[in-house]
Amino acid sequence: MSLTHFDASGQAHMVDVSAKPDTAREAVAEGLVLMSAETLALAQGGAAKGDVLGVARLAGIMGAKRTSDLIPLCHPLPIARVSLDLTPDPALPGIRITATVRTTGKTGVEMEALTAVSTACLTVYDMLKAAQKDMRIEGIRLLSKTGGKSGEFRAQP
Repeated sequence: MSLTHFDASGQAHMVDVSAKPDTAREAVAEGLVLMSAETLALAQGGAAKGDVLGVARLAGIMGAKRTSDLIPLCHPLPIARVSLDLTPDPALPGIRITATVRTTGKTGVEMEALTAVSTACLTVYDMLKAAQKDMRIEGIRLLSKTGGKSGEFRAQP
């Protein structure tokens, strides 16, 4: 298998997508921020820095929009939609974060969905670190993607 971000001589390059047709594309990613039950209660009830989940949602949206500024070989994309679901889960305990990103274009939005989740997870950590420094960010992964030449992908549970 060859990697698309390397040319025949092994040099990194941006993939040429100019000949590809525009297609509807969607990617969904998830991640977890694990914390104590006490810290989770703070996240749900308003921490000292404010609305943890609301701020993290906005940070995730901003992260998706800035992906090509952060990942060197990512194409800047016209993102049509970014949505984040931040769900407190007492069974973890922690917050389960899911991002869905959509576009119509020549390349997929997997990196944008993963960046949205990562940014939201880091924001949750930042806002709650005064209460708990040993929180863990885990399980960031692509759940699904549709559109493009490679077709549909669904992660195994």
